Amino acid sequence: MKLWVSALLMAWFGVLSCVQAEFFTSIGHMTDLIYAEKELVQSLKEYILVEEAKLSKIKSWANKMEALTSKSAADAEGYLAHPVNAYKLVKRLNTDWPALEDLVLQDSAAGTKYQAVLSVDDCFGMGRSAYNEGDYYHTVLWMEQVLKQLDAGEEATTTKSQVLDYLSYAVFQLGDLHRALELTRRLLSLDPSHERAGGNLRYFEQLLEEEREKMLSNQTEAELATPEGIYERPVDYLPERDVYESLCRGEGVKLTPRRQKRLFCRYHHGNRAPQLLIAPFKEEDEWDSPHIVRYYDVMSDEEIERIKEIAKPKLARATVRDPKTGVLTVASYRVSKSSWLEEDDDPVVARVNRRMQHITGLTVKTAELLQVANYGVGGQYEPHFDFSRNDERHTFKHLGTGNRVATFLNYMSDVEAGGATVFPDLGAAIWPKKGTAVFWYNLLRSGEGDYRTRHAACPVLVGCKWVSNKWFHERGQEFLRPCGSTEVD
Repeated sequence: MKLWVSALLMAWFGVLSCVQAEFFTSIGHMTDLIYAEKELVQSLKEYILVEEAKLSKIKSWANKMEALTSKSAADAEGYLAHPVNAYKLVKRLNTDWPALEDLVLQDSAAGTKYQAVLSVDDCFGMGRSAYNEGDYYHTVLWMEQVLKQLDAGEEATTTKSQVLDYLSYAVFQLGDLHRALELTRRLLSLDPSHERAGGNLRYFEQLLEEEREKMLSNQTEAELATPEGIYERPVDYLPERDVYESLCRGEGVKLTPRRQKRLFCRYHHGNRAPQLLIAPFKEEDEWDSPHIVRYYDVMSDEEIERIKEIAKPKLARATVRDPKTGVLTVASYRVSKSSWLEEDDDPVVARVNRRMQHITGLTVKTAELLQVANYGVGGQYEPHFDFSRNDERHTFKHLGTGNRVATFLNYMSDVEAGGATVFPDLGAAIWPKKGTAVFWYNLLRSGEGDYRTRHAACPVLVGCKWVSNKWFHERGQEFLRPCGSTEVD
């Protein structure tokens, strides 16, 4: 638009130069300039209207963003606790703001809708991301949700043709040739000129014909067909994934009435530690074997806020120790940010360390630093062991303190949905409660690893999860937790 108006103005200035030289030659010719000027005025008004409309969109965007940021900044952590809000923030910064920068605001409302609801375009973006990662199982789930919302009449820039394009190939990758063929035909009925769909149709028909030729004479086509929309998740690197995710949903917990009768509450004085004789901690059994306990009122709100304040500037992508080298490295199965706090960082760190020592009866002299972790949108830590196994002897060798004998986990926030600590082999799920802590031994008294303690941090669905933990090591615990042939503590 600007280039077009500039060209008209340049033409007008060219006309003016002619007028200045020869305006006296012919009034008849000059009347043409009147009409030319009128056209320029009209073009200028059209330009102003377009710019005003664009400016109106920018103002509308600015007003909406001002209202949004005012609310989100008032409680940034609470706002980002909802995964949809966090997702939309990332989407705005990566998509909507660059569009504004280019002054191509096709829809100034896009990305500013505040509600925690995924639109058609949001779901399509998620499905496309899954597709690009080769995760066809979740591609199907997201694309089917897109179709459901489109069928419900929701307005979107995403078209059914785009959805069917991804969905048809995804179900083909999952082995459902019949449905892939049916979806491709639907796609071509909407967009007959779709070249890739045409090629896929011919390819799918050829594969189906070859499949029919291989059918045994007593088989029917119905026997070979996959029930529409029902797919098994492909096997991946995590053998207990179904159990793990089931526990995270609160399903499959094996806390039977018989087992529950063996769980008790008591006051705990840490093997008659002088510091706890007058003010013992409330202790509750979470599981009987292996023994997992929860302690109440371990950290005050003030201590929690102070530790978070110290940890925030140091937060970095959480790491795990490479079992072969012992070197800390990032891993796709651990999604969170963490930092390590020393006692010199603040008196509250030393105070919390001493408290954990008094509660457990173990020394913190050979323990690792206090680790603080923050799990945001989708934050999780898939099933893992805290101790090093026989084939991972070098994991903690550089520390010189032996294996991780026990884990003390402080919950520094409540979590609205998700975020449980689950033990797939046990069928146990422990839900976060702010100010409480859970404790368990990773090693049996024989020194061997207790493989039942394989555990995971479930994805945070709604909310923000803060934890801190202390890993106690073997060295220095010889007289505090003597070795033996039994696991009873």
